[in-house]
Amino acid sequence: MNEAWPFLIQLVVFAFCIGVLGLLVGGSKERRHFRELAEREKRLSHIRVCNLKRVTAPDEVEDAHMMLGSVVIATDYFKSFATGLRNLVGGEMRSAVSLMNRARREALLRLLEQAEARGASEVWNVRFGYSNISQMRGRSGGAMQVEMLAYGTAVRRRG
Repeated sequence: MNEAWPFLIQLVVFAFCIGVLGLLVGGSKERRHFRELAEREKRLSHIRVCNLKRVTAPDEVEDAHMMLGSVVIATDYFKSFATGLRNLVGGEMRSAVSLMNRARREALLRLLEQAEARGASEVWNVRFGYSNISQMRGRSGGAMQVEMLAYGTAVRRRG
């Protein structure tokens, strides 16, 4: 039995190092994505976004099209493991909240980029839909994944 201890210690140290590496790399990628989201949001801030169903002053509308923005985002395995532990003991699953926030912002930005490409200055009736892909039947383990869909009516006004 004494011969197994050095191997077990090496295995634990290796697993710990892999976990720390996963935490650092995953956290770095997530922070970079948040920075990119903030830059794109600033660039697209001139487009008005509204969740009202009816466009104000509809007689001034020159063109209107339905736009979609869709994204699938997953967390890294370390955060999925941490969320699983949190699920056992209870409490807020911050990594799931962060994942949904990133997915929502990314889907909205993709919608706004399409609207900008069509020359729209406003997007009305903006709605979001999501699907938790990692919870679908037949899947077990792995990273948490979510699909987010943003849709709305892009409007270009006369003049």
